[in-house]
Amino acid sequence: MRVERTYSTNTLLKEMLVKGEWPEGEEYLYAGFQTAGRGQTGNGWESEEGKNLLCSIVMSCQHSVLFDLNVAVSVAVHRTLSELAINELAIKWPNDIYWGDKKLAGILIENAIIGNEVKYTIAGIGLNVNQTEWKSDAPNPVSLKQITGKEYDIDALMTTLMNKIHEVQTMHQEDIWEYYRRHLYRREGEWLFAEREVNLTPSRILTKQPKEAFKASIADITKQGELVLRTAQGEKKYHFKEILFVV
Repeated sequence: MRVERTYSTNTLLKEMLVKGEWPEGEEYLYAGFQTAGRGQTGNGWESEEGKNLLCSIVMSCQHSVLFDLNVAVSVAVHRTLSELAINELAIKWPNDIYWGDKKLAGILIENAIIGNEVKYTIAGIGLNVNQTEWKSDAPNPVSLKQITGKEYDIDALMTTLMNKIHEVQTMHQEDIWEYYRRHLYRREGEWLFAEREVNLTPSRILTKQPKEAFKASIADITKQGELVLRTAQGEKKYHFKEILFVV
């Protein structure tokens, strides 16, 4: 289903599912423009009208661990962009798609709860396609057009994305994780990171500025979605927003 504009595709889709207004057989909602697009932990998502792919997909709740779904959607988006012969693509933990050190796409996984039960899981995806100027203070956005100089058909990209979602859903979970780990941003070598303190509410709101940067290498990602960093002092696990990549 396509709408010209909405406040947020994730919010609208959740509302329609909860109210029983979502058409049977529809898999996704995408919009030409969002007036209040959302990213992780309350961050906004800038998008020029009609320039980018803004969608939310109804996913099955078959995954016992929610991060498995995060991994699957990240892999599907990465595979979609790989078909366009875009080099230097990587999956930045937990679920951004990077080109070099710039952010090309972001993913927001949310649940639709009816009563006391999770009935649906929604994957919101924002992909920068034809936008070339940015007005927000987002530190490092980039679009497909900026990378290649080409204009892209957003409807065609939506079709390709759904095909990749379906393909990934047929893969074994171990193969999806192997792809995710193999394409991780900064998966090799030592890089600068900085710890952050957050309160432990569900939204994990930042409470302080990052601490002093330190060098570490990525050792692993746990099944629960924790980033495992290795330093000379040993290994340490971090939840989302507790650690910052120094880009």
